[in-house]
Amino acid sequence: MKSIEMTGKTVEEAIQNALKQLNLSEDKVEIKVIEEGTKGLFKIFKGKDAKIEIIVKEDKKEEAKKFLRDVLNSMGILAEIRIKEEEDVLKINLTGPNMGLIIGYRGETLDSLQYLVSLVVNKNNEGAYKRVTLDTENYRAKREETLVRLANKIAFKAKKTNRAVKLEPMNPYERRIIHSALQNDSSIITYSEGEEPFRKVVVDLKKKA
Repeated sequence: MKSIEMTGKTVEEAIQNALKQLNLSEDKVEIKVIEEGTKGLFKIFKGKDAKIEIIVKEDKKEEAKKFLRDVLNSMGILAEIRIKEEEDVLKINLTGPNMGLIIGYRGETLDSLQYLVSLVVNKNNEGAYKRVTLDTENYRAKREETLVRLANKIAFKAKKTNRAVKLEPMNPYERRIIHSALQNDSSIITYSEGEEPFRKVVVDLKKKA
């Protein structure tokens, strides 16, 4: 985190000197007063300047945008990056041609990028943790709809065959969707088994559990 120390005849003057040097507004920084400063006495004793420390606040939106821009440029992908900050969540949406490359197989590339952005914006662990969601072409919502339909289909199969059904390996986000979709089914129980990245959801009948 960038910081500078600055002096002035008064605290206010020191603050303005620092903001001018950094070319920032006061809402973008934290201010710590090191010395208040004193006035001279009878023009005999020299006064002491005020001294402050200015700490530049982290702009997580800009950090995320810069990181993504660098990654996309290295991949040769042209995309518009839109970031909306809502309390402890950074919602990022990408638009442009060739978004299929960003999504990857079953969203694997999108998930990896989301994970990397999360590491970048939370790297210093200062302040509240920022959760990151990365999406493009409404992929997340479409994928969730597909998984909910799959969950219901598998639950029907388990009931019909009276046997447990194992799904293909999924990432934690997709497994949570399956579990959530079936949590209110009174005759079905779901659980995960296996180690990452091959961990999978099992759909079984409660009476067998």
